[in-house]
Amino acid sequence: QFVCHLPDRNSAEPNFSRQVYLLMSSPIHYPSDGVSSEADRGSHLSLTPTSQLSHAASARRRRPHGRGDIVNRRAPIVEAPVAVSEQKLSSDAVSTDILDRAAIWGTTVNVESSIKQFTKFFRTFSDGHSDGPKYPALLDEIASSQGWNLNLDCRNLHAFDPQMYQRLVEYPQEMIPIFDMVINTQFRENYPEIEQEQDARIKVKTMNLLSTKTLRGVDPDDIDKIVAFDAMVVRVSSIIPDLRLAFFRCVRCQMEVTREIDRGRIQEPSSCPNNNCMGKGSMDLIHNRCEFADKQLVRVQETPDAIPEGETPQTIDVFAYDDLVDVAKPGDRLTVTGIFRAVPVRVIPRSRVVRSVYKGFIDAIHFQKSSNRRLNVEDSAADAKSEYFTSFDESDEVEHDKKVREEKFRELAKDPNIYQRLVSSIAPQIWELEDIKKGILCQLFGGTRKEFQHSGSGRFRGEVNILLCGDPGTAKSQLLQYVHKIAPRGIYTSGKGSSAVGLTAYITKDIETGELVLESGALVLSDRGICCIDEFDKMSDSARSILHEVMEQQTISIAKAGIICSLNARTSILAAANPRDSRYDVNLSVVENVTLPPTLLSRFDLIYLVLDKPNERLDSRLAQHLVSLYYQERDPVHEDIIDIETLTQYISYARREIQPTIGDEAVEALIEGYSNLRQSGRNYNKKVITATPRQLESLIRLSEALARMKFSPVVSKDDVAEALRLMRVATQTAATDPKTGRINMDLITTGQSGFARTELENQGTALTAIIDDLPSAKNYFVVLMKNFNDKSQKKLAKHEFKELLLSLERQETIRIGTWVRGNPMVTRLDG
Repeated sequence: QFVCHLPDRNSAEPNFSRQVYLLMSSPIHYPSDGVSSEADRGSHLSLTPTSQLSHAASARRRRPHGRGDIVNRRAPIVEAPVAVSEQKLSSDAVSTDILDRAAIWGTTVNVESSIKQFTKFFRTFSDGHSDGPKYPALLDEIASSQGWNLNLDCRNLHAFDPQMYQRLVEYPQEMIPIFDMVINTQFRENYPEIEQEQDARIKVKTMNLLSTKTLRGVDPDDIDKIVAFDAMVVRVSSIIPDLRLAFFRCVRCQMEVTREIDRGRIQEPSSCPNNNCMGKGSMDLIHNRCEFADKQLVRVQETPDAIPEGETPQTIDVFAYDDLVDVAKPGDRLTVTGIFRAVPVRVIPRSRVVRSVYKGFIDAIHFQKSSNRRLNVEDSAADAKSEYFTSFDESDEVEHDKKVREEKFRELAKDPNIYQRLVSSIAPQIWELEDIKKGILCQLFGGTRKEFQHSGSGRFRGEVNILLCGDPGTAKSQLLQYVHKIAPRGIYTSGKGSSAVGLTAYITKDIETGELVLESGALVLSDRGICCIDEFDKMSDSARSILHEVMEQQTISIAKAGIICSLNARTSILAAANPRDSRYDVNLSVVENVTLPPTLLSRFDLIYLVLDKPNERLDSRLAQHLVSLYYQERDPVHEDIIDIETLTQYISYARREIQPTIGDEAVEALIEGYSNLRQSGRNYNKKVITATPRQLESLIRLSEALARMKFSPVVSKDDVAEALRLMRVATQTAATDPKTGRINMDLITTGQSGFARTELENQGTALTAIIDDLPSAKNYFVVLMKNFNDKSQKKLAKHEFKELLLSLERQETIRIGTWVRGNPMVTRLDG
């Protein structure tokens, strides 16, 4: 990289500040540790990538790398552009003529020309959205917020000067320090009164390259170049101290010396620099006087949509520095922009012998989580205690653009038909199913998270859980795929391919350290997102048992291999299940159709039955809709559909900024609505339950989500009325007893309706009387079944009669023997 060293830091040379700032960009200045370099930092001016021109001949055959010198066969072999004698030069010899002819090593790019061109770009470029130049306005915001990062959109740079953009991509570790220098110079000129700290230099974070690669598309041709790719974070290490400035002290004379890092190496003084001492090997490293930078290892893997058929996802290590530390979290889907590097792998850690195969990694420059087609709920401007707060501002928007976008959303929320427009914009390719789309819309907006720490009641979830149950071919999986693509975080999984360990967390050995580490599962990776589970009915019992804690307490308790912890799983569950016999039987309850435990079903806020009922008029309209998707493009203008970019930004803004509270009218409406639901059960039978307290909590969450859609700060009566309607068309339809046609929540909470329970008791009393009338207290199963069916008006099948006997055995009325050939001995017990 272009390095200018002056012998006196207090020199009056006007170009001194310009030269020093070429060293201030991380990871440009502080790359990861690597192989030794032959370069020795000198005390005189050097305009070559090494500190002394005697190494120029060998250095021309290679380019310096952050972690070792890797031969770049694609780089042209050129002569040194600047010829400077090896004699000592004073600071007065640094002339403008030399700087004008100085070039970045290995290229013919002129340094001074690049500085002037980028300065012109910074001062004059405007993207058309703001009134004046964009980047001076960003500099104003940096001065007011004291956030020392400037995000540079590379597309803007390409629009201004394509050649400078190409040089940035090809030689980032030379160009980015120049950008840093220009920005800091402009900042000092505009704000001379602001005293900058040494570690508070403004750093340029390049983002939004013209082309984004796939993770497996990064190849050796990209070594030492800027690359960008989409990935998902699977693991984040703890913070690693990265040595930046070493402090040495002589054990004889107490002479103190500091050494800066140079391409991953610290040049340890071989002798004491004190002329009166000159002790060989007397310099000791004093660790507590050294300066360290934050560093973190982020392991990412390919996103599911980028994995080729038949392949497994590939991973790569990404090193984050300083402000990027703790920005990426497991489960985040982000765009990584960084420098691709390679490092040789040692055969034995203590040996200098290396393998011929190099290991690639990324030195991160920028993380971008937001996407125009995906929800984003994190904001650097949010309150520091808020769950939506993030320390890193990833956008390059000025305050004016943010206010314009916010005003656009406010105007959209004032539309009286905004609710219907939002419903029409959810999965527009799927015909009808409006009530289901309304429920999914409530899930995307979510309720308000409530924490009552003062009363000791803990926290109550604001996430909405939805179950889609019904016939095959009713677009259940397509709805799940749509939600997964626009969710901010989340995992799409199948019930048959999911295990309890895969959903929660698993123990594995770290490849480098050999220690046992905890890797997050699907539910933990979906924290603050949506976990989509298809084929929910085919999930194993051990995997289902995990969901009980997740869907209510929103935590996962782990006690494995000496690791005891409780992980956050604040996720919404969107599940789809097929009936047991591949066709929903309207004569059976939901529990009997889906074979799911009632304790799990009761944790879903909305349970939709998606049935395929033949209807000539509806079938014709559905066929017309499906065919139109294949032979022509639909015009969304006439359907009043909001485009996907605006929709996701609208939902993200509502989740982040709108926190509705329940007003007095809404409280009365909720109490009245819940009492009416309970009253309908009391009118039938005292044993029939038509609503439980969980349904009341679901009503509150749905009402808050409906208020968020309209940007309303207070929940209204209309929101409560719509939530009650959604509850009736969804959960209470699923809780309808097929035998009586009445709503009975016992079908979901216990798996058996009150009517069925009463009928079973009557049948048990009749069977007990039949057994008492028989001459023997011991009788075979077949004999009892024949006698019961002869005397009863309702004939029972074998499995129904077996259930009846098991209920009597639980009451300790009878004892059943072993089921040999399906005909056990039944014994009447005394008492």
